[in-house]
Amino acid sequence: MYLHLGQNTIVRDREVIGIFDLDITSQSIRTRRYLSAAERAGEVTAVSEELPKSFVVTGRRGRQRVYISQLSTATLLRRSENRGLDG
Repeated sequence: MYLHLGQNTIVRDREVIGIFDLDITSQSIRTRRYLSAAERAGEVTAVSEELPKSFVVTGRRGRQRVYISQLSTATLLRRSENRGLDG
């Protein structure tokens, strides 16, 4: 199954490691460092030019990807539940 992250971006649900609220998690220095390091490593993809509300971390075969989405975590969670993704 797949999870639609917004615009024309979809990921395999089994590759989703976590869905995070950007407003809440960006208050943490660790999260800011993580996102900065991922961006420097070229692992970040902005799904939309709109105001970001969440980020989704995916992983496959030792490779990581971070998607910045304009969708809220609640919307992404609903979509994942409808697709059978476990939290």
